[in-house]
Amino acid sequence: MCGIAGLFSFEGSKPVVPADLDAMQKSMAHRGPDGDGIWTDDAHRVGLAHRRLAIVDLSDSARQPMANEDGTVVITFNGEIYNHMKLRPQLEAAGHVFRTGHSDTEVLVHGYEEWGLDGLLERLDGMFAFAIWDQSQGVLSLARDRVGIKPVYFTRCNGSFRFASEIKALLTDPSVQRDIEPAAFNHYLTFMIPPAPLTMFKGIYKLPAGHLLQVGGTGDMSARRYWDAVPGKGFDAQDLTGKSVAEQEAFYTGGILQRLESAIEKRMMSDVPFGVFLSGGIDSSANVALMCRHMDRPVDTFTVGFKDHPHLNELSYADRVARQFGTNHHEVLIDENDMTGYLDELIHHQDEPISDWVCVPLHFVSKLAKDSGVTVVQVGEGSDEQFAGYRNYMMYMQLHRQFWRYLQRLPRALRVAMAAMARSISMTPRMDRVTDILTRSARGQELFWGASHAFWNVHKDRTVIPGAFSGCRGWPDLSGAGLDMFGLADTDSGAVVGAMMKALDNSQPGCDLLARMVHSEFRIRLAELLLMRVDKITMANSIEGRVPFLDHRLVEFSMDIPMAWKVRGGEPKYLLKQALKGILPDDILYRPKMGFGAPMAQWLRSEFGKHAESTVLGSGLMERGLLNQNHIARMFREHRSGKRDHELHLWILFNAAAWYDRWIGGR
Repeated sequence: MCGIAGLFSFEGSKPVVPADLDAMQKSMAHRGPDGDGIWTDDAHRVGLAHRRLAIVDLSDSARQPMANEDGTVVITFNGEIYNHMKLRPQLEAAGHVFRTGHSDTEVLVHGYEEWGLDGLLERLDGMFAFAIWDQSQGVLSLARDRVGIKPVYFTRCNGSFRFASEIKALLTDPSVQRDIEPAAFNHYLTFMIPPAPLTMFKGIYKLPAGHLLQVGGTGDMSARRYWDAVPGKGFDAQDLTGKSVAEQEAFYTGGILQRLESAIEKRMMSDVPFGVFLSGGIDSSANVALMCRHMDRPVDTFTVGFKDHPHLNELSYADRVARQFGTNHHEVLIDENDMTGYLDELIHHQDEPISDWVCVPLHFVSKLAKDSGVTVVQVGEGSDEQFAGYRNYMMYMQLHRQFWRYLQRLPRALRVAMAAMARSISMTPRMDRVTDILTRSARGQELFWGASHAFWNVHKDRTVIPGAFSGCRGWPDLSGAGLDMFGLADTDSGAVVGAMMKALDNSQPGCDLLARMVHSEFRIRLAELLLMRVDKITMANSIEGRVPFLDHRLVEFSMDIPMAWKVRGGEPKYLLKQALKGILPDDILYRPKMGFGAPMAQWLRSEFGKHAESTVLGSGLMERGLLNQNHIARMFREHRSGKRDHELHLWILFNAAAWYDRWIGGR
C-alpha cells in the first residue's frame, strides 16, 4: 500500500519539474514512510512519484517508480496484487526478465507489455490504483480496482494532467484552483459523499471504481468501465436445475464459504505483521475464524470502545471471539476529549469531507494496530451490502412490497397531489419520510437512494437557500471522455440514482429489487464513502486495510443469488449465517446487530456541540449563501435540548464547514 502521483505536460506546455513531483510525494508521506521515488522521462514531459509502505518484497529492488527492461514502460502503483505469483511464471515463459524477488509491481509492468491494459486488468486479483506511462505510444494510463478500494484523483491545469492518491498532493501546486463544486456539495448532503467522478473541489475529479482512463499528448482523455457489480458473472443458473431446496441452499452456502475463505487466505500475503479489526460481529469474527485456519500463531485482533458511553461498546462480544479463537487481543477506549483532539487531523487527512463518524473510532483502532507493530489489517466492509445485513434494507424491501408497488399504479396526477398535501403538513420526522417517499413517486424516481441517505429533499428544502444549486453546469470534457456524468448536474439527487438504475435496467433487465439496491450501493456509498474512510484513515496511520468480503469473485457470486435466498424467512444475512454455522458460535451469529459507530448524538449535546455550532455558523461556507443559517441554528438548539435528534445532519454540516475553512478558506 502506497501513495502515487504524477504529471503529464501536454505538447507546447512547460516541462515537468522534479521539485513539483517531490512536493506531491512529500504531502503523502504518511501513505509510505518506508521510502520515496521520482522518475521523469528524458524530455521532461512526464513525471511519476511514489511513497512506499513496504509490505511485499521489502528489498530496494522493489522500489518505485519501476520500469521494464528498456525503460519504455514505467509504473507507479498503490495496492496489492494477490495472484502476482501465479502470473509471474506465465510472463517469464513469454520471455520477460524479472529483476525483483517477488514484487507484484513488476508483474504489472511486464503484464502490461504482454497483455495490454485490458488483458492485464482482466487477469488481476487485488486492490489497486496505478498509472502506467507507455513511451512508445505517448499515453498515460490510470486504473482503479473493480470495487474502488484504492482511490486516484486527477485534474487538468496549465497545460498539464495531474493525478495522485490524495487531493492534497494535487493542491501542492498553487495554480490548482481551490474552490467548492456546488453540484458536488448538493449531492454530498444527500449521499454523505459526492458521487464519482465529482469531488468537493471544483475541477478536481476521482476515477470511478472499475474504470480506466487514458491521456494523450494533447490532453485528450478516454475513459471506460471495465467491471461492474451486476448479476450474470458468478455462476451458471443451470447449475441449480433440478436441485432440491436443501441442495440449492448447500450450493449457495458452499459457494460463499469457499470464496470467502479463499479471499481471506490470499489477503494474508505479506512480508510484515498482519491482524484483524474485531468488533465481535459476524463479519469481523468470520475474518478471525477463517484466518486462524491458515496460521500457526495467534491472530492479532484490535477493538475500540467508548469510555464515556459504554452502552455502545461491543467489547464483550469481541472478547468472546478473541477467547474462542485464542487471539492476541488489543483494546483501546476513547471519549469525547480524544475525539475533539483528533478533529484537526481528521479534516486534514480526509481531503474532502467523508461524513461518517466511524472515522473517529477507526482512527484510534488503526493507531492501536500500528503502535502494536502491525502493518496490515483485514476489515469487514462489503458484507452487509452483499448479504442484506442492514435493517433499512429490510425496511425498504418491506415498504416496496406493501406500499410502493401499489402507489406506483395510481395516476400520476393523484400522486402529485398526495405529495403536495404531505409537504403542506410535514412537521415530524415520520411525516418527513412519508412526504419524501410520496414526492419520489410523484416525480417518477427510485424508492431506494442508499443505506446512508442523509438529507432527504424535504430536509434540503429547509436547510438550503432556494435556488442555491440551480444552474449547475455540466462537464462536457468528462462526459466526452466516456465518464458517466448523468444526473450530476441536476439539483435533485434522485436524478443520479435514476440514471444509474436506468442504465442497469437497460443492460441487465429483470434484476430483482435487492440486486438493484446493492448495485446502487456499489456505485456510490460503498466505493466513495465506506472504502474511502478505510483508505484515508488507515493510510493516515501508515497501515493497510484489506477487505476480503469485496473479493470480486465473491461479489460476482453473491450478485447472482436471488433476493429470496439472501433474506430467507425475513432473516438478514441468512445465507452468510448458514455458511458460517459451526465455524462461529451461535451467540455471535445471531446476536443483535449494533453496527460500528460513535456516540455522536451525545457528544453533540455536550461541549463538542458548542464547538460544532460555532464552526458551522461562523464558517466561510455559510458566507457563500448556500445554507439557511436560521434553520441550522434551530437544529443545533433542538438537538441540544433533546427535542429532536439531528446528529447526522449536524455532523455532515460540521464536516463540510471545517473542510471548507481548512482547504478553501485557508482559516
